[in-house]
Amino acid sequence: MGMNQTPASERVHISFFGKRNAGKSSVINAVTGQDLAIVSSVRGTTTDPVYKTMELLPLGPVMIIDTPGIDDEGELGALRVRKSYQVLNKTDIAILVVDSTTGKGEEELALIHRFHKKGIPYLVVYNKIDLLSGEGIKDLAMSVRPGEVLVSAADGMNIQELKEKIATLKPEDTHKYPLLQDLIEPLDLVILVVPIDKAAPKGRLILPQQQTIRDILERGALSLVVRDTELKSTLDHFLAQGVCPKLVVTDSQAFARVSKDVPENITLTSFSILFSRYKGELETQLEGVAALSSIQDDDRILIAEGCTHHRQCGDIGTCKIPNWIRNYTGKKPVFEFTSGTEFPDDVSSYKMVVHCGGCMLNEREMKYRIACCHDQGVPITNYGLLIAQVTGILKRSLGPFPEMQKLV
Repeated sequence: MGMNQTPASERVHISFFGKRNAGKSSVINAVTGQDLAIVSSVRGTTTDPVYKTMELLPLGPVMIIDTPGIDDEGELGALRVRKSYQVLNKTDIAILVVDSTTGKGEEELALIHRFHKKGIPYLVVYNKIDLLSGEGIKDLAMSVRPGEVLVSAADGMNIQELKEKIATLKPEDTHKYPLLQDLIEPLDLVILVVPIDKAAPKGRLILPQQQTIRDILERGALSLVVRDTELKSTLDHFLAQGVCPKLVVTDSQAFARVSKDVPENITLTSFSILFSRYKGELETQLEGVAALSSIQDDDRILIAEGCTHHRQCGDIGTCKIPNWIRNYTGKKPVFEFTSGTEFPDDVSSYKMVVHCGGCMLNEREMKYRIACCHDQGVPITNYGLLIAQVTGILKRSLGPFPEMQKLV
């Protein structure tokens, strides 16, 4: 992801569903005006969800998702169908493509039920009307309901109408809170602490850092990015000039050192905690961190990340957090790990779930994961909150959120 591109997590996710050979991929190509999806007469050509970021007028930045057929068969087919249903957890707008020569069946009706259950706005697209007789098209048109449209991906019939209908479903900004714009005023100074170590991507900042800088710019405030090794001298310089930063935001892994270098009168938090409020539910994840006090030997703990990356020695998810938990609790729990799109629907066997900030997940998917845990009575917390707890600065790390500090 380049720094000048809209992050995938901030794009409208438009997912195309339907049976094999209903023409999902053909409709996608017609809507986008590009050959984004492989088209074939062979049933089941799309075997895994295919993701493509693009600009789609009049919607703007979108994520187009082509899914496997919901009627796939056999053991592998069942796994593909499961993959399709998992895509619902991140879908902002659903497009159900129906072969107009066969109409809706049990699979389509079941999927529509899921759209309603999850509160996902959707359209039903009857494709292949070019294969119907004139009388057949007339009969189908007479039965069309609001939220349904007849198209032919083969000759482009009604594709523009479909695009316009999709645009009407564009969700408003659903974030209850901004990332940090409500925490600062124009011209406030915000210091961002970014450790540069072996895990830091060479030549670029990671997504949470990019998005935080952008949010500060939009507020008209000032951001200064420093390494943890230069933080103390930087603060000493500004304070000597009578300039006090409004906020210090650090990578959670550096909490222990940074909290010692930042005077108590300066508000301190982490990127991960900011994202806990922005993408998820900060209060729920704050409550979840209390589960650490009851961890016992052999308890199962799931550590989940929203992205996939090359894990190195000292990786935060697979190495540092397990070690922090062992040292803090004095126990030897069993750790399991997931990354990317893999998150279990059934988490009931875990004593707790520890999740990253979710910068690579859209808000709908992050809240789905939190809801999975909540509904099954499993505490879920956030990397930043857990690290703040084990380093003894949880209350201080919640400085920007006084109402949350009262809960600690």
